[in-house]
Amino acid sequence: MAEYKKNSLSLIGAVSMGTGVMIGAGIFALTGQVAELAREWFPLAFLVAAIVAGFSAYSYVKMSNAYPSAGGIAMFLEKAYGKGTITAVCALLMYFSMVISESLVARTFGTYTLQLFDVGKDSWLVPALGVSLLLFAFIVNILSNKFIQTFSFFMAFVKIGGLALLAIGGLWASGFDFESISVVPQNTTFTGFLGAVALGILAYKGFTTITNSGGEIKNPYKNVGRAIIVSLAICVVVYLLVALAVGGNLTIDEIINAKDYSLAEASRPAFGEYGLWITVGFAIVATVSGVIASVFAVSRMLAMLTDMKLVPHSHFGMPGDIQKHTLVYTIVIAILLTVFFDLSRIASLGAIFYIIMDIAIHWGVLRHLRKEINANASILITAIILDVIVLSAFILVKAQSDMLVIWTAIGGLIFVFVGERIFLKHYKEKKD
Repeated sequence: MAEYKKNSLSLIGAVSMGTGVMIGAGIFALTGQVAELAREWFPLAFLVAAIVAGFSAYSYVKMSNAYPSAGGIAMFLEKAYGKGTITAVCALLMYFSMVISESLVARTFGTYTLQLFDVGKDSWLVPALGVSLLLFAFIVNILSNKFIQTFSFFMAFVKIGGLALLAIGGLWASGFDFESISVVPQNTTFTGFLGAVALGILAYKGFTTITNSGGEIKNPYKNVGRAIIVSLAICVVVYLLVALAVGGNLTIDEIINAKDYSLAEASRPAFGEYGLWITVGFAIVATVSGVIASVFAVSRMLAMLTDMKLVPHSHFGMPGDIQKHTLVYTIVIAILLTVFFDLSRIASLGAIFYIIMDIAIHWGVLRHLRKEINANASILITAIILDVIVLSAFILVKAQSDMLVIWTAIGGLIFVFVGERIFLKHYKEKKD
């Protein structure tokens, strides 16, 4: 059995972990991609994504208050669907979406770091630096929860304060002129805007890492829900400030051209060349802490799935307990994604997998647990409808621009579903 240390994470530590994952994966990695789809309305896309995430958070808060667990979402799915294929498949979709986010942040780390040097954005150094970050995260996660909590809190404080400073400086430099983001977009559609919202949701899904550490948070019946709400509120404010500052200093075309490092470009008008160094510094802090916090949570989720006998497990001759093994698996998968996929495709796959899993969570609560946890049906139905609309729009946009993402997502879904059916059938026969 994997070992979980109860009461090893405080409320502040949980909030730091949640904001650490969200800010690391969100504003640095996704601003340019969201602007590419939503054009001048990209700050609004982040706001609408926050509203959708707020409705989604309702199910997680209610479930966390009733069933705090180190397995988080895996345990929620088991409560709703039992120990079967649906639970295993949806839990693995969540796992893979989180690992995808780690590779997204890892490549963002490489992209921003190379802005300090005369190196092209397509250089092999981008994935190389991303792999180095993932290996560093592995080393940190071998250490104690207390160290990770202290590290996450310090990093969260630095990057939230730093981003707020950059945003305020950017707004001041622009004269609080939002002309480029206050006009009606001419080159986007409602479907494109909803597709941008789907990517924006990725910027907030980091709150789920809190649920995956529920069994280790002090007074989890109250503090898990509190940590989710507080971390979401902090990130909404930070994202909107930064989006307005970027839109006030760059044209939409400039944001799109600098897509993977748009925050660095937006800092130049306010701080000159120093702005580049400052922004890259904060980007490094944000991505490093984001990956560490995400790896911490997702490896524990896979360990819980292993304990629940919902996924196959092999030691491969490695010493240590299950948590150490799942930590290795997580890092290896993230490294492969970092090496072979670019930022745009990584984000797209993560959005598709996450929203599908999110719909399954809401439906499971609505269909099987609503009365047991005293959940409001209208909020659950609204969350499902919003997810379906956003996911449909995003798939349509990607089908028109990048079918490889769609085929990869379909292939991944088939692989996970068929693999789980075979494993669960084999395990049941072996048990009988």
